[in-house]
This record gives sequence, structure tokens and C-alpha cells, in this order.
Amino acid sequence: MRVRSFRLSDYSLISGLLQEALSDPCYKETMQAFAKQLSWDGELVLVAEEQDELVGMVIGTIDDNKGYYYRLAVAPGHRRKGIGKALIEGMKQRFMQRKVKRILVTVDHHNELVLPVYESAGYNHSDFTRTANRLSIVKKASM
Repeated sequence: MRVRSFRLSDYSLISGLLQEALSDPCYKETMQAFAKQLSWDGELVLVAEEQDELVGMVIGTIDDNKGYYYRLAVAPGHRRKGIGKALIEGMKQRFMQRKVKRILVTVDHHNELVLPVYESAGYNHSDFTRTANRLSIVKKASM
């Protein structure tokens, strides 16, 4: 398994993976944030590849010089194999390269079940934030 940067040719496979791994409301929110993040900084979208199959992805973003894990998704048939943890570590490296002042895990009702994965990667409750709606990739455009 290897973690790498998202490529445009991955789009339809990642869309399918997200649809399989997330609930409908979470999928819709995630796809909007995903599109925004790609337009701003695609290097903060990583995928996990295993034998030429995309099996996971993580979306990160930077707001106010803080790195945020926005969404982590692993294909149901590939969970509990260390893929989520590898994606978290890959994104952490990206955040450290950007010299963010702090790394936080965005928590909403969609991702509470994956918090133990972040904890196993070394994050704790002081690293969790419930301000997903304030992130630039999530905010609705003002009319």
C-alpha cells in the first residue's frame, strides 16, 4: 500500500469510494469541500493505493496557518489494515512541510466513529475541533 498525491485521473474512482464509504449527506458535503480544496491546493488531498486500486483518501486544508484533517475515508473492505493511519501520517507530513502552527482534527457528526483512528495516530481530545462549518472549504459562498 502506498500513499500519494491525488491526480485528476483519480476523480471518478475517489468519488465512487466516497459514495461507498460515507452516508449520503456526508458524501454531498464532502464532495463540495473536496472540489474547493482541489481548486485551492490539491497537494492536501492524498489517496491510498493498493495493487492499483484506490482504497482510501484524506482531505486536509489549511486555515489561519493551522492544518486541519477534514475527511478521512477508507473503502469498507479495506478497513482495519492501517490505511487510515498511513493517510493521517502522510497528511501530517504535508502539514509539517507547510510549517503550520498547529494540526487539528475536524470533528462533525459524520466522522465521530473514526476518531479512534486519529487517537491511534497520536492525536487526543485537545486536537479535536468541532468547527468544521467555519473552515473555508466548507463555508457557503455569500450571495
